[in-house]
Amino acid sequence: MPGFKIVSGRSNQPLAARIAKAAGTTLGKVQIRNFSDGEIWVKYDENIRGEDLFIVQSTQPPADNLMELLMLIDAAKRASAKRITAVIPYFGYARQDRKDQPRVAITAKLVANLISQAGADRVITMDLHAPQIQGFFDILFDHLYASPIFARHFRKLEIPDLVIASPDVGGLKLARAYAKRLHAGLVFIDKRRPRPNVAEVMNVVGEVEGKNILILDDMIDTGGTFTNAVHALKKFGAKKIYGACTHPVLSGKAYELIEAAPLEQLIVTDTLPLGQPSSKIIVKSAAKLFAEAIIRTHEDQSISKLFDID
Repeated sequence: MPGFKIVSGRSNQPLAARIAKAAGTTLGKVQIRNFSDGEIWVKYDENIRGEDLFIVQSTQPPADNLMELLMLIDAAKRASAKRITAVIPYFGYARQDRKDQPRVAITAKLVANLISQAGADRVITMDLHAPQIQGFFDILFDHLYASPIFARHFRKLEIPDLVIASPDVGGLKLARAYAKRLHAGLVFIDKRRPRPNVAEVMNVVGEVEGKNILILDDMIDTGGTFTNAVHALKKFGAKKIYGACTHPVLSGKAYELIEAAPLEQLIVTDTLPLGQPSSKIIVKSAAKLFAEAIIRTHEDQSISKLFDID
């Protein structure tokens, strides 16, 4: 058995079990339950004194998932764990990373403060919506990327005349890295967002006519931005259109929009569990990548080779 323990909250236990298996261990024993009024209660059912502990928990809504993570960290600290690492496959509230209008909270910073104050020594996460959130933390922070998972998949498909599309200007750096690795062209979509969760495609910058397109994004929420991009690219003469996103939030009518879009397939990771099956969505596990990061962290080895984006 390795010299560390992996435990999980309830946000994504199947992924946590896959991570533990890939790391050569099993999940530690934890009790988590709700009282009749909804309050959460957590308890470690085995000794963790002096342990190198890794807590796997995404922080997507409801807020109970974040609360579970904080309570698991606090309980571990009070049980004298040697080092506590919060493994957060999907870092929720990352879109609230700045004060873009008066009288709003910078919730990403608030969450960072809560995790630090609860007693975590380190955070491991994947594909933050805003990479600068790493600077919100005063503890050690490792940022993984899903690029090796997606690049491996699309290399095997050997898609001819491939062009990588960024759904907005903010994703251009990521799209450029994929274009370089897959020897593909690059375009981006100029969009306007009249209000939250509503995107209007305005223009496609770059050559897409007669090309096969891969749209890349870190997350898909309502599916509006993504499917608008698919329809716009088709309108501009694209042949086959593929999609890849790390975090399948997929709220509201996202599944319906994806099914109705002229899309070949959408590749996602299992950082979040799918709400329902879809004929167009293919899930690739990030478990091995997280397991390797955990092992290397425990052994005080460099994990820079896992930052596979440039």
